[in-house]
Amino acid sequence: MVTSIILINVARNKINEAAEQIAAIDGVSEAYSVSGKYDIIAVIRVSSNEELARLVTDKLLAIEAILKTETMLAFKVYSRHDLEAMFSIGGA
Repeated sequence: MVTSIILINVARNKINEAAEQIAAIDGVSEAYSVSGKYDIIAVIRVSSNEELARLVTDKLLAIEAILKTETMLAFKVYSRHDLEAMFSIGGA
């Protein structure tokens, strides 16, 4: 699984609309409106780097309100939760 955090700047009057559009994209686990330098932070969980590339270059690019993004890849997770089990489909 590839996990990425995307920091997003959007047009000021379109934050809620953009956050809803981002959250609706397959592979977006969460989208947060935040204070500070960025307007929205999206947590992405996809199966491959190619899927991440499609999400960033095709899906996010289609949202006109997005002005700028910064994509960070996660190397390792430190969590009390079993994220692999939470986000796996089927399987026993």
